[in-house]
Amino acid sequence: MPSAAQKLAIVPNDQPEAEAPEAVEVVEVSEGEVVIEAVAQDAGGDAEARPDELRLLEALLFAAAEPLDEATLSRPLPVGVNLKDALARLQAEYATRGVNLVKIGRKWTFRTANDLSWLLTKTTIENRKLSRAAIETLAIVAYHQPVTRAEIEEVRGVQAAAGTLDVLLKTGWIRPRGRRKAPGRPITYGTTEGFLSHFGLEEVGDLPGLDELKGAGLLDGNLPSGFGVPIPSDDSTLRDDEDPLEPGDLDLGLAPAPEGQAEGDAVAAEADPVAAEEAPAAERDEN
Repeated sequence: MPSAAQKLAIVPNDQPEAEAPEAVEVVEVSEGEVVIEAVAQDAGGDAEARPDELRLLEALLFAAAEPLDEATLSRPLPVGVNLKDALARLQAEYATRGVNLVKIGRKWTFRTANDLSWLLTKTTIENRKLSRAAIETLAIVAYHQPVTRAEIEEVRGVQAAAGTLDVLLKTGWIRPRGRRKAPGRPITYGTTEGFLSHFGLEEVGDLPGLDELKGAGLLDGNLPSGFGVPIPSDDSTLRDDEDPLEPGDLDLGLAPAPEGQAEGDAVAAEADPVAAEEAPAAERDEN
C-alpha cells in the first residue's frame, strides 16, 4: 500500500508514458492499466549547495600531487573571495574526517588524520646484501674463531674497513667473546646462534670443509702446498689465551657488571666526569 508521501494515478494503457507526471515511476499492474507511482520527495527539499570556492579548493587539493601554496589556490577562485576564510572553513569541515586539511610551512594539503595513521603504517623487512669485505670477514670469524681484528686483517691480506665488524655485530651473526692475552688485549670475536639459524646449521662444525669447498667450485684447484681449512668450533668456553670481557667493552654491555660496581662507577663519574669520558676512548684506542 503506498505511503502518505506517495500518490497513485490510474490511466488508460494506451496513454503514452511520456505524458505521465514528472518524477513518477511507471509500474505495470495488469493488462489495460498502468499505475503511476509518484516518487516521494525529500521533506526537507534540496540541501543547501556548498559555496563554489570550497568546491574549487577541495578539487585542487585532492588532485595535487604535492602541497599547494596560497597563490596557486587563489587563482581559480571567484573575485572577492577571501582565501584565508575559505581555507579555514574547509579545514573545519575536514577536522573530524579521515583526512584533514593541514598547513605545511606556507602550503596546504590533505593528510591522513593523525589518529588513523597507524592503520596505514606498513612494516617491511628490507633485505640488504653484505659487501664482499663483510662476507669474507664473516667467513674468517666462522672458521677461525676466536679471532681478533688484526688476525682477520692478516688472513684477508688487507686492512679491515671501518664499520665492517659493526655491520656483522648489528646483524647478530658475530659477537665479542673476550680479550686476547696479548699486548693491547684485543677483543676476540665468534659466531652466534643467529648465525647458525640464518644459514640452517645445527652447529658451526657443519660448515663445509676443504673437499666440499673444492667440489662446489669455491676454491681454486691449484692451491698452495699445506693449504688447509680449519675445523671451526664455537665453544663458548674461553680459551687459555682469552680473558673474559669487562663491563662496558664496546659499549655493548655484553659482560654483566659485578654487584655494587655499577653504583661505584656512577659515583666515580660524578666525581671526575672528564676521566669517565676519556676511559672508553682509551679502550677503543687499544683495539
